[in-house]
Amino acid sequence: MGPACWGEKVEDNTSATRQKSVWEDRQEQPEWLVRELLRQNVRRHSVTLAEDDEIMRRQHHRICSNRRFCSLKIDEMISLDQLQKLKLAFEEFEADGFRSIDVNHFGHIVKKCLGLPKTSNEQIQGLFKKIDFSDQGRISWGQFCSHTLEKYKVKQETARCSKQVAFTLPATAKALCRGTPVVNIHSTHDGTMVSLGEGGVVCHWSPELQPLRTKRIFNERPANRKSKWASDFTLMTELNKLMIGTGDREIQLYELSTLEPYCQINALDTVPLTVDYGWATAVQGCVTIIVISSVGDTLRLWNKLPKIENMPTIAADNAVLSPNVTFVRWKVHHDWVTKAKYFQSFQAVVSASNEESSSLVVGCVLPLTYAEQQLREITEVCYEGKTEKVQLSWTPKLRASCDQTVFPVYKGVKTFYLCRKHSLLVTGGLDRLIRMWNPHFSGRPTGILKGHSAPIVYLHILSEDSQILSVSTDNTVKIWDIQDQHCLFTADLKASGILGDISACSYSSALKCLYIAADCMAVLSLKIRLRLHSRLTVSHDEAVMCCGYSEEFRQVVSCTEKSVVKVWDFDTGRQVFEFGGTKDLPATTCMTFDPNGRRLITGRRDGCLKIWNFNSGQCLKTLKKQGQCHEVCACIFLQVNRNFYVMSVGRARKIDIYPDTPEDLHHVQRPQPSWQDDLKNGHREDILCVVQCPPSLLATSSYDGEIIVWNVVTGRAQCRFVSPLLAENLKVKVIELDLSVPSIIFMNHSKLHHFFSATALLSSGAMGCVHLWDVLSGGKCVGSFKASRFQQKIVKMAKTDRDTLLYAADQIGYIYVYNIEEFSPEQKSPQAENFWRAHTGSITGLQIVDNDQVVLTSSSDYTVRLWSAHREFIGTFGQSESWSLHISSSWKHPAVPYEVLIDPLSTPDHKSLTVNTCLSDAINPDKTRAHRGEAKSETHSKLRLTPTSIRTTMIGDD
Repeated sequence: MGPACWGEKVEDNTSATRQKSVWEDRQEQPEWLVRELLRQNVRRHSVTLAEDDEIMRRQHHRICSNRRFCSLKIDEMISLDQLQKLKLAFEEFEADGFRSIDVNHFGHIVKKCLGLPKTSNEQIQGLFKKIDFSDQGRISWGQFCSHTLEKYKVKQETARCSKQVAFTLPATAKALCRGTPVVNIHSTHDGTMVSLGEGGVVCHWSPELQPLRTKRIFNERPANRKSKWASDFTLMTELNKLMIGTGDREIQLYELSTLEPYCQINALDTVPLTVDYGWATAVQGCVTIIVISSVGDTLRLWNKLPKIENMPTIAADNAVLSPNVTFVRWKVHHDWVTKAKYFQSFQAVVSASNEESSSLVVGCVLPLTYAEQQLREITEVCYEGKTEKVQLSWTPKLRASCDQTVFPVYKGVKTFYLCRKHSLLVTGGLDRLIRMWNPHFSGRPTGILKGHSAPIVYLHILSEDSQILSVSTDNTVKIWDIQDQHCLFTADLKASGILGDISACSYSSALKCLYIAADCMAVLSLKIRLRLHSRLTVSHDEAVMCCGYSEEFRQVVSCTEKSVVKVWDFDTGRQVFEFGGTKDLPATTCMTFDPNGRRLITGRRDGCLKIWNFNSGQCLKTLKKQGQCHEVCACIFLQVNRNFYVMSVGRARKIDIYPDTPEDLHHVQRPQPSWQDDLKNGHREDILCVVQCPPSLLATSSYDGEIIVWNVVTGRAQCRFVSPLLAENLKVKVIELDLSVPSIIFMNHSKLHHFFSATALLSSGAMGCVHLWDVLSGGKCVGSFKASRFQQKIVKMAKTDRDTLLYAADQIGYIYVYNIEEFSPEQKSPQAENFWRAHTGSITGLQIVDNDQVVLTSSSDYTVRLWSAHREFIGTFGQSESWSLHISSSWKHPAVPYEVLIDPLSTPDHKSLTVNTCLSDAINPDKTRAHRGEAKSETHSKLRLTPTSIRTTMIGDD
C-alpha cells in the first residue's frame, strides 16, 4: 500500500504517393459513395487503379458542385493581417467617393486580399448576400465587420449554451440523526453515503437520502468526564474500515459494515483536526504522515492488542516501531491547517491554512533523499546487524524547497481540489474567489472565477465534464466551465431550500449528486441528458415548432420550443449555423421568410416578432405591440401593391400589421392601427392560421372553427363561415369535437373552376376532414372529404407550385397526397395518391420544394426530415452521414426512420400479430374495412394502436 495516504527502397515515389492518396480517399468515402461506385462499375470485371481514381474524382466533383454555394466560410478563416488588407481595400473605394461596394468589386477584393484566386463567383455571391440581407446590392466595411463579429459572438454564445448544466431544484432534504453537526460526508463503492456527527453518531444513507442505519460509536462516559467528540473521519473502503480523528488525540478504526471497534492509535501529540486516507493528520501548521506498506497485516496485529474502553489500543510511540510503518511530520504552515488530503495521482499531500504566505502547499509524502536512507538501513541490517529503529520524534521537520510547492493566497485557503486529467489546482477561501493554478508552478493563477458573495467552503472538479463545482457559506452552489471560465449554473438558498450553516459537503461522481449537511442532510442531483438509442437521430434537443426553406441560400431553417434556431445545408443535411436558445427566452411558435429569402421572421409566445439575419444570428428588429402582448400563432410576409408587410395573428384575436421598412433604424417597431372591421367584427377566439391569396385576399381561421376572408386593400371582411359537421361527426358530442382550424390554404387549379367561381379555399376540420369553400360565393361549402385515414386532425397543408397536388399532414405524423385533377365534390373519400408516416409526433412544418421534387417536414418528435415527392426517405437533418440530394444512393431509402419503424402505431394489423381478429372484426366491421379495404398495398395504412412519443424510445444502445 502506498501512503495510507518499424525501410524498403521505393522505386517510384510518385506512384507510391498516388496509391497512398487513393487509399486515403477510399478510407474517407461515405458508405453511399462506395455503393454508387459499385453500381456504376457492376458490369466491369476489373477497374485499374488509375481508372478507379478518375471515377472517384469525377464523383467528388459532381457532389461538391452541389455544395459550392454555401461552402465558403471566408468570414471564419480571416487572419488579423488579412482583415487589415480588407479594410485598406474598402477604404480605397471610400476615398474615390464610394461609401459601399457591389458584389463584383467585393469578389475582386476577397480574391486579392485573402489569396483565394480560385474561389468561385458563386461562393463570393453567397457570402455577399448573407451580408446584404436587405438586398441593397452594396455593402460597406461596417456591414462586413458587423456580420463577422455578430456571427462570432453568436457562435460563442451557442457553445456556452451547449454546456448548460443544472441541478434538480429544490434539494431533497432529510432530518439529521440526533441533530448533531456533521463533520464530514463520504461515499462507499455501492453508493451508500456515510456521515459522522461530532457526537460520534454514524449514519448510513441511500443515494436518495433514505436512512439505512444509525449508530452511536462513542461509549458513554461518566458525568465528571468530558464527552468524546469527533474532529473528522474518512473511509478505508478497500479494507472496509472507517477511520475517525477524535478530540482525545486518537485515531480510531471501526469496521465499516458493522461499526464495531477495530483498533486505535492513542497518545498523539496533538488533536488531529483533519484526516484522509492515504492518510495524513494535521495540527497547528504541521502535517503528520504515517506510511504503512502492508496495512492489512499491520491492522490485524494491532487488533490483538489489549483494549482500552473496549477498543484494542496502541500508543503512537509504539505504532511507529511496528514493521512496515514509517512516520514523518512536516512543518508546513504557520497557522492551523484547515484541510489536508492525499492525491494518489500526484503522489502528494496537499494542505491548506488561513495564513497568506503559505496558504496551500503541495508536497511529497517522503523527502527525495528517503531512498538513500532506506538503502543505508538495509546495508546496516545485512552487514552490521543493526535492527533497532529510531525513537519517535514529534518535532516537525522542514521540507526542502524541491520537495514542495507553496501557493500564497490572499486571506488563505479553506478548501481546494487537485485534478490530474486537467493538471489543475483550484482553491477557495475567505476572499470569495476561486483561483485556478498550474499545480507545478505557484507564480500566478491561470484564472480567477468571480461570482460568490460569501466565503467558499467546498470545491470539486468534475473532470469528465470539464467543470468546477463550488459551495459557499451562504448556501450558494455554482457550476463553472473550466475552458471558458464562466458560470454555467447557480442555485442560491431560496432555490435549493438548504437552510442553516453548512458543516460538510461531498460530491459523488458515480451518482452525480452533491450531498450537503446543514440543518438537515440534503442532496442536489445533476440533471442528466437522456442518451438516445444509437439508431435514433434527432435534429434538436426539444420539440421543433416550425421549419422553412430559403431558396436564396438553399438552406433549411428550423425553430424549437426553447427558441433555438438551426440553419441546415439543404443539399447535404449538415448543420451550418445555430443561434438563440439562451436562458429564459420564450418559445418560438412560428416563422416565415421575406420575399428574397434573406431574412427570417419568427413569432414568439410572449407576443413579439423578431426579424433576423439568420446567417449571422443578428436580430435586426423587434416587432411588438404596446401594452399586454399575447402569443403569436402564425405570421406571414405579404405584399400589397408595392408595399411589404409582416402580418401576425394569435391569442390576441386581432390581426397585427407591421410595415417592412429596413431603412428604419429603430430597433423596436409598433404595428399599424388595426382594421376597424377587425376591431368590431373580428374573431371571437384565438386565431390559429393566416394565409394570403395575391393580390388582395387574406384568410384567417380560429380555434372555434370560424374562417374570415378579408380584403387586404380595404381592410374589410369579405365573408365569414364556420366549418360544417359531417353526418358521422354528429354522433359525437360537440363538446368532445375539436373544431379548431389550424391550417387553411388557397388553391387555384383549372379543374376546380368547374365547381368554384374563382380560387378555392381548403380548411382542416374535425376528425381528419378537409372542407372546400367557394370564397366569392359568400363562403359556400362545396365539398368535404376525410383526408386522414385515422380521423386525426389535419394540422398542416401544402401544395405544389401548379396547384396540382395537395399535401396534408396530421397530428400523428402521417402525410397524405391528393391529386386535385381527380377531385370531385361528390366524392366523400377520395383515394390518396400516396401516403406515409413521416414522424411519430405531430407535424409542425410542411413545405414542398418543387424545383428539387422533395418534401420538407418537421415535427414535435425533435426531427426535421427530407423526403422525395414519391415518399422516399432522404434523411434526417443532423444525421451523422451527409446526403447528396441528387444522388439517390446517398439517401436512406429504402430504410425508414427507426422510431417510426418501432412505434406501435406503425405496426401492421395482421392476424398473426393481433389476438381474436375475427371477434374484433365482428365487433367493428366498419373499422376493419377502413383499415383493410381502402388502402393499396401499403403496410403503413394498417394500424391499430395509439401514437407514442419519441421519449419512449430513448432507451439505451443495443
